[in-house]
Amino acid sequence: MKVGIIGAGAVGSACLLSLVTGQVAREIVLVNRTRARAEGMVADLQYGATLGTTVDLTAGDYADLKGADVVLITAGVNEKDGGATDRDDTDGRLRLLEENAKVYRDIVPQIVAAAPDAVLLVVTDPPDPLAELALNLAGHDKVVSSGTFLDTQRLKFHVARYLGVHASAVEGLVLGEHGTSQVFVWSSVRIAGIPLMDVLGYGEEQCEKFQKEIEEEVRHANITIIEGTGASQLGIGVVAARLTRAILYDERLVLPVGSHVPEYGTTLSVPSIVGRQGIVRRLTPHLSESEKQLLAESARKIAQSMKDAC
Repeated sequence: MKVGIIGAGAVGSACLLSLVTGQVAREIVLVNRTRARAEGMVADLQYGATLGTTVDLTAGDYADLKGADVVLITAGVNEKDGGATDRDDTDGRLRLLEENAKVYRDIVPQIVAAAPDAVLLVVTDPPDPLAELALNLAGHDKVVSSGTFLDTQRLKFHVARYLGVHASAVEGLVLGEHGTSQVFVWSSVRIAGIPLMDVLGYGEEQCEKFQKEIEEEVRHANITIIEGTGASQLGIGVVAARLTRAILYDERLVLPVGSHVPEYGTTLSVPSIVGRQGIVRRLTPHLSESEKQLLAESARKIAQSMKDAC
């Protein structure tokens, strides 16, 4: 199985490392606008890769993507360089859209020309409107945004840490935009099937305070990371590799990832069955009335960003 990665920056390198250590693919091609950087990264990792299953690592050009099953797109300006690290900025990652849309208009046609059957996995921020743009540029519907998969894992982590349980015991979803308008589906959060609020045993005021604190942690986790390390990369690398495996092996996992949702007229994250062709089927989550409104608002925000920037 063959995977391509476009972009050898912080996120691209994290995706490459996670794909190799996770033993996800038999062949990986790394494409970067500066070929020397891709070659150096491959040279560095190929020695450690000998400790796992056989994998061919190549620094190549777009033509070398021929036969790829999945292509991860990570290229573009990041949050720090793009000025998207202000907690009070309601645009958040969407501030990067105009610049990164230019990159995608150049990249996507070249990918499709070399690997017309590949599933395109959009990882660059902001992934949702960029996936919508990639869908239009690619001329096919095998386009997936990493969406709120990572946000959902962050939600599970913080709830689990608060309760002192393993994150696998937490059932929960973050939907909509991978950004400031993301929707926390508190109405369906469960701990081993038990409603979260029953486990907490809190009154309404305490519950609201708890939810707000968790939302702040999750919504601005990327900024906290960037303030410490300069780039939010490792978590998304692991998530992107896991999503790639689900596609390659037709796992039919149900994940909160982004694709074009006709009901909303744009790309956003909803629970989706992920398989060999990308999105096999989108599921309709049970939402409270307020959550329905927030998801619709998130969709409108993504759609409007497309109109403004693209």
